[in-house]
Amino acid sequence: MSSVETAAEHERILREIESTDTNCIGPTLRSVYDGEEHGVFMGKLDGRIRSHDRDIERMCNHHFQGFVDSITELLKVRGEAHKLKSQVTETDRRLQQDGKGLMASMEELRQCRIQQKNIASTIDKLQMCLPVLEMYSKLQEQMEAKRYYPALRTLGQLEQTCLPRAGQYRFCGLMADSTPLLRSQIRDTAMTHLRDFLESIRKHSDRLGETAIKQAQVQRSLDSSTSVHPRALIGRRIRKELSLGAGTESNGQGGSPLSEQDSGILDVEDDEEEEEEEIPGAQDLVDFSPVYRCLHIYTVLGLRDVFENYYRKQRRKQARLALQPQSNMHETLEGYRCYFNQIVGFFVVEDHILHTTQGLVNTAYVDELWELALSKTIAALRTHSVRGSLHGCLTTHHSILTFVFPCLGSQAAFPKKLPFSELVPRVYCQIKEFIYACLKYSEDLHLSSTEVDDMIRKSTNLLLTRTLSHCLQNAIKKRNVGLPELVQVIINSSHLEQACTFLEEFISNLTNVPPDTANSTQLYGTSTFKDTRHAAEAEIYTNLNAKIDQFLQLADYDWTTAAQGGGAMTPSDYLTDLITFLQSTFTVLTNLPGKVAQTACMSVCKHISNSLLQLLLDPDVRSISIGALHQVNTDLLQCESFARAGPVTGYQGDTLILAFSDLRQLLDLFTQWDWSSYLADYGRTTSRYVRVNPHTALLLLDKSRSTMFAQFRKTDRDRQKLIDAVIRQLRTLIAQQQA
Repeated sequence: MSSVETAAEHERILREIESTDTNCIGPTLRSVYDGEEHGVFMGKLDGRIRSHDRDIERMCNHHFQGFVDSITELLKVRGEAHKLKSQVTETDRRLQQDGKGLMASMEELRQCRIQQKNIASTIDKLQMCLPVLEMYSKLQEQMEAKRYYPALRTLGQLEQTCLPRAGQYRFCGLMADSTPLLRSQIRDTAMTHLRDFLESIRKHSDRLGETAIKQAQVQRSLDSSTSVHPRALIGRRIRKELSLGAGTESNGQGGSPLSEQDSGILDVEDDEEEEEEEIPGAQDLVDFSPVYRCLHIYTVLGLRDVFENYYRKQRRKQARLALQPQSNMHETLEGYRCYFNQIVGFFVVEDHILHTTQGLVNTAYVDELWELALSKTIAALRTHSVRGSLHGCLTTHHSILTFVFPCLGSQAAFPKKLPFSELVPRVYCQIKEFIYACLKYSEDLHLSSTEVDDMIRKSTNLLLTRTLSHCLQNAIKKRNVGLPELVQVIINSSHLEQACTFLEEFISNLTNVPPDTANSTQLYGTSTFKDTRHAAEAEIYTNLNAKIDQFLQLADYDWTTAAQGGGAMTPSDYLTDLITFLQSTFTVLTNLPGKVAQTACMSVCKHISNSLLQLLLDPDVRSISIGALHQVNTDLLQCESFARAGPVTGYQGDTLILAFSDLRQLLDLFTQWDWSSYLADYGRTTSRYVRVNPHTALLLLDKSRSTMFAQFRKTDRDRQKLIDAVIRQLRTLIAQQQA
């Protein structure tokens, strides 16, 4: 191969070496070593390397300054990078430090959200369980307070309403298991109290009969003890009564009896001094609450027939015991007295039960016992008769009254029934004896007739205004004074006031000074006895209201009961008993003079109306359903029926029903839901709801609002909006009233 070709071949190989991948350079180099000019090739290769080195050197020389500058800049950047790294590190440290609090807060927030969720769930569960616990707590309080009838009603609500709503909890199961035991405990306790009551009645029938007989004697003025010596004996008894009254004033202790422990009978001391005091009514000596309570409890339990049969069976046994005379009864009059006292005491109790309960005993049952008593009594008295002596006592007593009390007149023929008690002639006789004593005292004072007359009249006025008035006031304020006694006080005061005219004439006849003399002192009897009547009337009103409050304590409304779909609702048991009590009471008050009975009846109706209204507005009652309002409305209808029947005479039209007008208009407004008429006619005298106060309406609407909303459907929004609008308008009316 020529040198030219060799040089070209070597050039080609060098280009391949420069441009070819090192993995493929092997065949190229092999071709070099296969030839003979590899030394020449190596020389050219060195030359080519030196040429490339020179190119590299030129290139490096050309870019060296830029490289140096880049290195210099890089060194400067390294310092800034260190600063940046330090700042980033510090920022990261601070961020980590600050983030710890944030992370802790986030963790707390997460825990708080979990707690909120748990609390919301707990509240939902508690809202279902709290009514159960509250009802059970109320039940325990009633059991501890021995209010067994309300406790039984509460137990029924707990078992029928609250426990099914609460769900399946262990405490609910325990409560459900304990309800039969509590019901049995209530039933057994009530029956135990009834047995104690029956035992006490049996033991104290003679005392009860004795008291009833004495009361009848006082009312009819047939006390046989006055037959000994008319004027002297009456004077001694009146002086003894006045001394007892003064003693009561000085030591501050009255003669009111104390109640026996768990007996139902009020104890009356049987010493002679207390027999001279005013005799309490037989009905005031017996606490019949065990009978009423047991009757209500057995009625709620559905065992009324069992209770009625048990009561009648036990009383029949007691009747046979009372009608069985003692073997030595014929030996003393005391034996006969005890025998009759037991019989009278037994029938006093049965008569009271007959008129104060519905169906526990009936007329046929009492007539059956009465026929038994007649047959037994006739058989016991067949060999002994006291009819002649009794007639003689009655005749003597009438002649005494006619002698000592001129108000009877000639028309008071035996056996006339007198409206006043024996107290009237006794007081009249004692005042006359006092006037005699004053006249006797003035004999040695050398006074003129006018001066003696003035002295006697002033002394008599002091006797009337201080001693007699104070004794009467004390008698009225005694704890054991019942309505019949207060009625008798009013009647006696009226006749004593009339007797003052005879006392005026009596003083004038003794002193020979005419009563119409210019400077003569008038007796204060009219004002004294008028004040006594007013005090007795006020006490009647107070006693009636207190009795009503006792009945109202038995009220146990279910304020959350649902409205009944159909059929008439029945009045509450406590209200039925209250109406029965009032009907029997006002038969006694019809003997009152003037308008006392009318005022008492109006006061009673107003008190019942206000008490029912206060039950609705009681702060402890937080929600009231429409069903509860309908129940109260039914009770109010019963009260209005009582008022419409005219328990006392003297009222015109529906005057007595006006006492219930406030409550009637309020209940009509809610039961008929007539808010449009109320708001449109408010302030007008012709409004149908003129007596409904907006503040009262707002309070009752707030209580009934929650139960209404609980019955609304989601789509029923109109009534909710209506209630909200009514509440806003009521608040506006209240603000206008306050302004």
